[in-house]
Amino acid sequence: MKFARSVLVDVIYNCGCRLPVLRKNQEHEDEWPLAEILSVKDISGKKLYYVHYIDFNKRLDEWVTPDRLDIKKLQFPKKEAKTPMKNGLPGSRPSSPERDVVRESILIVCVFLRNISYKLLNLNLINVRYKEVSFFIASAPSSWKNGTSSIQRHLIPPQPGRKRKSCGGTDEDSQDSSDGIPSAPRMTGSLVSDRSHDDIVTRMKNIDCIELGRHRLKPWYFSPYPQELTSLPILYLCEFCLKYLKSLKCLQRHLTKCNLRHPPGNEIYRKGTISFFEIDGRKNKAYSQNLCLLAKCFLDHKTLYYDTDPFLFYVMTEYDSKGFHIVGYFSKEKESTEDYNVACILTLPPYQRRGYGKLLIEFSYELSKVEGKTGTPEKPLSDLGLLSYRSYWSQTILEILMDLKSENGERPQITINEISEITSVKKEDVISTLQYLNLINYYKGQYILTLSEDIVEGHERAMQKRHLRIDPKCLHFTPKDWSKRGKW
Repeated sequence: MKFARSVLVDVIYNCGCRLPVLRKNQEHEDEWPLAEILSVKDISGKKLYYVHYIDFNKRLDEWVTPDRLDIKKLQFPKKEAKTPMKNGLPGSRPSSPERDVVRESILIVCVFLRNISYKLLNLNLINVRYKEVSFFIASAPSSWKNGTSSIQRHLIPPQPGRKRKSCGGTDEDSQDSSDGIPSAPRMTGSLVSDRSHDDIVTRMKNIDCIELGRHRLKPWYFSPYPQELTSLPILYLCEFCLKYLKSLKCLQRHLTKCNLRHPPGNEIYRKGTISFFEIDGRKNKAYSQNLCLLAKCFLDHKTLYYDTDPFLFYVMTEYDSKGFHIVGYFSKEKESTEDYNVACILTLPPYQRRGYGKLLIEFSYELSKVEGKTGTPEKPLSDLGLLSYRSYWSQTILEILMDLKSENGERPQITINEISEITSVKKEDVISTLQYLNLINYYKGQYILTLSEDIVEGHERAMQKRHLRIDPKCLHFTPKDWSKRGKW
């Protein structure tokens, strides 16, 4: 029975079925959310299954033991309704009724057993015609010597000449042409991830733990570190140059040679223990690539470009007697045709929920003010990024509205464009924030902004908690005209 259960779960992994999996919620209570098994591995004869909880963020994905799987409540993938095709022409009727799906069929899984014989397991898994089932195991894997199976092949291989449908949805910013010819890539570069190329490998966390200075970090997502490092229990990083090493001894030996005690580049801001360094992706390519690899562990919606030349990186650090320790960073394009002032933004997990995220956002807009531009972050934003930006936009706009003073006893007036010019927040973001706060009302033929007591009190409480602010007097930054610098 244990063997049959193992075979069954392996088949689930291959055919993409879903089932409830036991986990603890934020209140440490048991719950059984629906999950999909993405992978399976065998450690010392014990199987572990990598599951993705449906409608949960991928950072919650994890390896689970078989006892946490509820096999009795299996949900099989529904066959998508497709337009019948004949001779490659959509809309025509199917060429043969034999291709129709028939219910109440039985898939017979042939398993090559340890005693070199075949056993038939009648599993009501997929309702298909027997003629369309093409499944065979040629040889027994070595893991079967202990009486366990590891089926890692697709039950129904794709038919020759038929393209497999992409798993990822289309992006709003995709620029595919109507004739199927991909459009030319943007010369300025972009870090938006193309989800159409997601596969099982990139959907799974591949690094267990990262040691960075005095912190140990648990990655949330996949990052393309070298394959030989993914099997290590801990990946060691130099906190100053971000070079990755395979052991503590290698890190100690590296620290005797590494002369850096701060990120490379120019320090353009310092107040108290907080500093910002501007790093050119072309001049400091190794550091920039290592920074992108680290950031990819915590950013799912952005991709990694090894060509970091089109980007500037602004790294925020905290200073102590040992040096400048990285807290977070954001990157931006040297030339942005869409007024992006941020490409990627990240606060490392040990420093989250301490106000550093808003400090990074505020710094990006201070740079935009010096440049004399309005800016907006590159979309899409992550869930945490969207919360941080909405909070920053709300506080910044409310701060301006509450400081307005009436003249000649009349109500104070301000336009959307004036708010945008004062804050350097793009006009579309100002409008969306005012709508989010439900401040815009139509009164006597004109639009007015109405601040309720609840909004005012909530804003005052939020500003009392916000201790970290950017001081423009401490910023020493001269913008460059990158359009006149050729290849930089």
